[in-house]
Amino acid sequence: MTPTELYYRKSAADSGGGLGLLIGLYDTLAGDLRRMAEAERGSDLVRRCREANHALLVIGCLEDCATKGNSGELVDQLTAFYSSLRNNIIAAQAKRSPEKIEEQMVQVLKVREAWQAIELRQPAATDTPSSAAQKFAASSPEQAEPRRLGWTA
Repeated sequence: MTPTELYYRKSAADSGGGLGLLIGLYDTLAGDLRRMAEAERGSDLVRRCREANHALLVIGCLEDCATKGNSGELVDQLTAFYSSLRNNIIAAQAKRSPEKIEEQMVQVLKVREAWQAIELRQPAATDTPSSAAQKFAASSPEQAEPRRLGWTA
C-alpha cells in the first residue's frame, strides 16, 4: 500500500467512524479482486492465490461485523451476499476466469457505493483537512524522519 493510499484509508476511518472503516474494507476487497484478475491474466498462480486468500479473509471480516450481535433483513441480505461472493470467487478460481473475478469486483463496488451514499447523508465531520493531516502526522512519527538502514550501497 502506498503512503497516499494509507493516508486516504486512515482519514476515511477517522472521519467516517464505522462507515469509513466499512468503506475501507470494501476498497481493500475490490483491490484484492482487481489484483487477483490481473494475476490470472498474467498466469501468476502464487499471486492470484495470495490475493484470493486475502479477499476471502476480508469477506470473513465483513460478515463477522455484520452478524456480530445483529439480526434483521439487512444482516440476512449481507450474509447472503458475502456467501455468494465467496462461492463465486472460488468458482472463478477453479475456472481460471479473470472475467468472473471482475464481475465480483463490480458487485463489491456497487455495495460500496451504497454504503458511501449512506455516509454522505450523515452530518459532516468537524475535522478540517488540515487537522486531519495533523492527526495523521502525529500518529505516525516514523514518517517524519527517514529510517536509517544499517547498510550502504
